[in-house]
Amino acid sequence: MHDIFHEWGSDLVVGSGGDLALAAGSAVVSQRVCRRLLTNPGDYIWNLDYGGGLAQFVGLPAKSADIEAVIRNQLLLETAVPTTPAPQVTTTVVDVANGSVVANISYTDPASRQSITVNVSAG
Repeated sequence: MHDIFHEWGSDLVVGSGGDLALAAGSAVVSQRVCRRLLTNPGDYIWNLDYGGGLAQFVGLPAKSADIEAVIRNQLLLETAVPTTPAPQVTTTVVDVANGSVVANISYTDPASRQSITVNVSAG
């Protein structure tokens, strides 16, 4: 099964043959991580427990530790992310007044064994 290439917040991409572009390499894992973190639990009809629902933190006082815990738990559930070495997650409150938080997520790409970093902003 192949993943369609889709960056969160963007349109689908047309491939060179006129069909939908497919994700390849490290893009597959990065897309799966973003999809898992940003999908609200209950919204994915084939698995109602799927998703971290990071949007639930928007509009609330910034709780960096709570956001970090959700991300860590979701990474453990994502089969595309290797557990060894363990993924690293750090969250930083970048704007206390507006509750803006940036999460830096690092994990090892299973195919290339290279370190991949994904940054997610909330708030």
